[in-house]
Amino acid sequence: MMNKQQHKKIALAVATGLIAALGVALVMLLHFDWNRAKPWLNVRASEMLGRPFSIMGDLSLTWEKQADSPTGQDADWADMMPWPHLVAQDVHIGNPSDLAVLRPTEMASVKQFAFSLNPFALLKKRLTVPVLHFESPVVNLLRDADGKNNWSFKADDKPSPWQLEVQQIIFTKASVHLGDAIKHADVTADINTINMDQGYGVAWQLHGKVNGETVTGMGKAGAMLALQHQTSPYPIMANLHMGQTVIAIAGTLTKPTDLVALDLRLKISGVSMGRLYALSGIVLPETPPFVTEGHLYGTLSAQGNRWLYEKFSGKVGSSDISGSLAYQSKQPRALLSGTVVSKLLHFSDLAPLIGADSNAEKVMRGAPADQPTDKVLPVEPFKTERWTSIDADIQYRAEKIIREKELPINQLTTNLHLQDGVLSLLPLNFNLAGGSLSSAITLDSGGKTGKSAIRATMKMTARHLKLKQLFPTLQPLQASAGEINGDTALSAIGNSVASLLGASNGEIKFLINQGTISGLLLEEMGLNIGSVILTKLVGDKQVKLNCMAADFGVTQGLMQSRTVIMDTDDAIINVSGRINLASEQLDLTINTNSKGLRVLSLRTPLSVLGSFKQPDVSVDKGILAMKAGGAIALAVLAPVALAPVAAMLPLINAGPGENSDCAKLLADARVKPVVPALGKTLRKKVPPKTRPK
Repeated sequence: MMNKQQHKKIALAVATGLIAALGVALVMLLHFDWNRAKPWLNVRASEMLGRPFSIMGDLSLTWEKQADSPTGQDADWADMMPWPHLVAQDVHIGNPSDLAVLRPTEMASVKQFAFSLNPFALLKKRLTVPVLHFESPVVNLLRDADGKNNWSFKADDKPSPWQLEVQQIIFTKASVHLGDAIKHADVTADINTINMDQGYGVAWQLHGKVNGETVTGMGKAGAMLALQHQTSPYPIMANLHMGQTVIAIAGTLTKPTDLVALDLRLKISGVSMGRLYALSGIVLPETPPFVTEGHLYGTLSAQGNRWLYEKFSGKVGSSDISGSLAYQSKQPRALLSGTVVSKLLHFSDLAPLIGADSNAEKVMRGAPADQPTDKVLPVEPFKTERWTSIDADIQYRAEKIIREKELPINQLTTNLHLQDGVLSLLPLNFNLAGGSLSSAITLDSGGKTGKSAIRATMKMTARHLKLKQLFPTLQPLQASAGEINGDTALSAIGNSVASLLGASNGEIKFLINQGTISGLLLEEMGLNIGSVILTKLVGDKQVKLNCMAADFGVTQGLMQSRTVIMDTDDAIINVSGRINLASEQLDLTINTNSKGLRVLSLRTPLSVLGSFKQPDVSVDKGILAMKAGGAIALAVLAPVALAPVAAMLPLINAGPGENSDCAKLLADARVKPVVPALGKTLRKKVPPKTRPK
């Protein structure tokens, strides 16, 4: 048996051998040419990344003692020991094989890549990197039209037992490029560290194009130090210019350790909210120039991102807006919801929504100046290709509406719904002139079928609109107790207001009880065609209106009068004819039947021909007076202004009662068809040789 002395000798020999082996290994590590290992490292890294990896320059390993702990913790004995420090020169990462044809072909490159590794953390299966240093890194993020990208890596089915911890990142002169065929983006950001700014650690500049729009910008962010350990908010600041749209943000990443929450002050301005689609992917309406500012909160998660634009306020044209909007990414489409309020809405600011603004204003907001000079109805097409990109549920309310000639709308309310490419305003209500104007509008872009034309339906009901409140600045109406009641129902297929009205089917009916009208009055109301007709009919004098009733059938954009009759103190006026909404042409005839000795100054029928923009009102000559067609100012313009509405309600019941002048007038009209009888009477009473020339 061995004695204690022998045991000591053997133990000493073993220890000496181990120390010698470690010494030899250390000498080999210090003097080993690591460039010989590059082929093996390149192959292993390429397999792990799923794309080509190569170290083109020198690869070296040194042992260095660590400086102060980057986390701010007190150093222990392990920190006092030298750690391996790896430096790789000229490193390149290529694109996956299925994206190798894209340009540039490399996903990333770096002039120098260096890091230190805590050897003692390896015993706990942790890859702890105190400092990760990049010199002149270039990153190219690419996505093709099929959605394949180079920034997604295949996840291992089995979770790795190893944990990676990077405590500090340092880089100089970084460049990040995004080439996205889906978003039509080609943008480059140049990033660099800054040392003389106490609030921020990196600065960046942006340039490129998105959807054909030039994009530029600049900004700052906090230092890259210890994102995994930082608990205080991480500062962010940016200014972006995209075409004529300007976006400014300033705030913080509130949970830097998780990279999931943002708290920002956001200000946006531009020529139209519709231009924001290219940058955000959110469908917004065409508007006049706007500016809004509010609080933007963002929550990012694997289940979907959520953004809240809270308590924003601003201006759209001359109108004010405020409210809160929420955006949530979900399948199959993201959802935009919220509430928007205007205390004062200028009526003209609604024009871009339907393309009714001027050609000069269209050009300013980036739309083509395609409105013909001889047309009244807007021809600008709706951008239905965007409607299937998002769903929406937004409530809008305007407390008061102002127009150039004062219009007493006390409140506008609507619920806007967009789902699967179907846009609906259910309901769209106005508190107007002591009464109400209620409507329901649905525009189906054919999102499910891929059709480009809109299938539209609209129903509108006007009840108890007081004439003297409808035009409060017009003194001749202030003594009037008259009301307007009406119903309209139209359906059509088209892609603009003009094409929809030009192909519409349905009916339009309205009734006016009591009032006062004149050519000058209608001109003040903006009813220019009506003022021309009435001036021709009665001169410029005031005419007391006992009742007016109009009933039009609409087939393929052709409004055919069924009953259009007006009762004044002087005469009963009958209108017959057609209004072509597709060609914007008038073909109308007006006949008068005088009461007793009080006759109108014009006893001969009038013809109303020409376009909406340039009507031609003249004395009917012969047979032309007998042709179907006709309507006076209110009969012509009120239907055009009101547009779509549904099944006819008994308007007389909505009016002042069965004993009104309108009730008697319509009862008489039902007993004896006015227009055919009047035509036959005129033919019998006017011999051919004495018929007006």
